[in-house]
Amino acid sequence: MKISVIFTTYNSPAWLEKVLWGFSCQTDKDFEVLVADDGSGDETRAVIERFQQSGEFSLKHIWHKDEGFKKCEILNKAIIASSGDYIIMTDGDCIPRKDFVAVHRQHAQPGHFLSGGYFKLPMGTSRQINREDIQSGRCFNKSWLLKNGVKNSHKLMKLSAGPLRASLFNALTPTKRTWNGHNASCFKSDMLKVNGFDERMGYGGQDVEFGLRLKNLGLKAKQIRYSAIVIHLDHKRGYATQESIEANRKMRAHTIEAKVISTPVGISQRLEIDSKNRV
Repeated sequence: MKISVIFTTYNSPAWLEKVLWGFSCQTDKDFEVLVADDGSGDETRAVIERFQQSGEFSLKHIWHKDEGFKKCEILNKAIIASSGDYIIMTDGDCIPRKDFVAVHRQHAQPGHFLSGGYFKLPMGTSRQINREDIQSGRCFNKSWLLKNGVKNSHKLMKLSAGPLRASLFNALTPTKRTWNGHNASCFKSDMLKVNGFDERMGYGGQDVEFGLRLKNLGLKAKQIRYSAIVIHLDHKRGYATQESIEANRKMRAHTIEAKVISTPVGISQRLEIDSKNRV
């Protein structure tokens, strides 16, 4: 089963580099990465080209012009460009542990999508992490994190649970099994059935709405938040507005009430638009 990993980025080349280092360390090598770039500049392009030249893994750069927050649009473009049968989605600020792809492959199951989580880092720790920390895996180690600016918390169990405890915690956690854009996966065919992401949506819960439509399609969610591990680098969210959050909330409510499966503004419409633009 060929796997495609898709994540978005926007003018965060330092964070992007750390994430790509994480994918260069994966134990499962049978995957491609597509960076869904929401209009970044030359620094981001240079980072991607450097990794492409290294040949450590297949890396595609899916870019469009900066016209504000267009995450759903660039994600749909990346889905279209992907060659995998199965798609893992994460974020350009989430460093994957070396078994991240392997865990998603292990738990992939027809009729299901996988719901993972993340461990959030403070800004100081985020800046400090370097390539060696990622390659050695020590930045996922509880003791190392505590020595480097992370406060002790029960949430550190996400990082320290072995396979048996992780399975138990996955089963017992009260956290909802939603589609989390930083750590989720399903078969590409199911993404196409719901027509991808709704391009009318701005920032605020657009990933959850996508997952709601997968559930309306009939998919069940499997919890893997203690098994598929990513650490989340800190950053500002200047693109978040109360207006977009409220508009998206209403759209999610409609998706639930009307049991919407396929968005009217998604991949099929994106293909039509791109085809017209090429003429």
